[in-house]
Amino acid sequence: MDPVRQIADAVLYEGYVLWPYRRSALKNTRRWTFGGVYPREHSERHPDDAWGMRTECLVEGYADATVDVGVRFLHVVRRQVARREPHGLEPVDELTVGGARHLSWEEATEREVVATALRLDDLRSPRRIPIVIPEGREEEELLSGDQRAGALVRTSRALEGRVEIAIQAPRPGLFRLSVEIANTTPFRGGEREQALECTFCSTHTIIRARGGELVSLTDPPAGLRDEAESCRNEGTWPVLVGQPGERHMMLSSPIILEEYPRVAPESPGDLFDGGEIDQLLTLNILSLTDAEKAEMRDSDPRAREILERTEGLSQDELMKLHGAIRELRHVH
Repeated sequence: MDPVRQIADAVLYEGYVLWPYRRSALKNTRRWTFGGVYPREHSERHPDDAWGMRTECLVEGYADATVDVGVRFLHVVRRQVARREPHGLEPVDELTVGGARHLSWEEATEREVVATALRLDDLRSPRRIPIVIPEGREEEELLSGDQRAGALVRTSRALEGRVEIAIQAPRPGLFRLSVEIANTTPFRGGEREQALECTFCSTHTIIRARGGELVSLTDPPAGLRDEAESCRNEGTWPVLVGQPGERHMMLSSPIILEEYPRVAPESPGDLFDGGEIDQLLTLNILSLTDAEKAEMRDSDPRAREILERTEGLSQDELMKLHGAIRELRHVH
């Protein structure tokens, strides 16, 4: 996988489901805690839940240089288990069909808004891209033999919003690029859990420059330090990504990352819990009881994949999680 995409996906799913990866776990009663862009009406009552996100960074280049901008987020999907009755589908908390248990919970689907080949000079007049996602509903039949025993009913709320991209030119050859994300989805009240269904969750922005170079805000050149410090970032922080020294891509994330972040090659796959260590999480998963593993498997398809991947690790792969020396340097 593209290492930049790998980092972006790790950000996208950070906190999606946390150890011990079960629906009943206290940690998982409050999910999607990073990068939420909430509906405006909810935000006005709960100011800590922002309805906007802003990225601002510097681009060095000529006016005909271009940028690609991508905004990615998760859209909450409610998974309702239903038992089939003579009168139709009856919602239930859980249902066992053909030996497999199914639990009602929330999942998520990936959403992306992309604008490509935007000339810097053309962005002196802001480019506004609407976000319009209709509500969704899907039914997955649960069969016992050839009998329809029930269904998984997945529903998602409609979303509305916008991405606005603009530039300013502080001086010749230098541009300040801004990307603003706003959630204008109508929301008439309710608790945070209801608002999450109308939220852009785990939102982040990816910027690629062509014919120009992006400027590090973490360690800007001395001549650009004042301009870098004047960039206004709200709810996010941009860092350069790619090979160290390259200045063509930037990831603006709600999680503060170091410049040129990398996923360790020893990592067997995403565990959605960057606050922990892969080795610790892996060993904890392997030490679960059969009942705990069953709930993890039944709680969420992505949790099931983590369990199956972990149980399939070889002894050599487990040993590689113990640690690695990346670089040796002489200390004076």
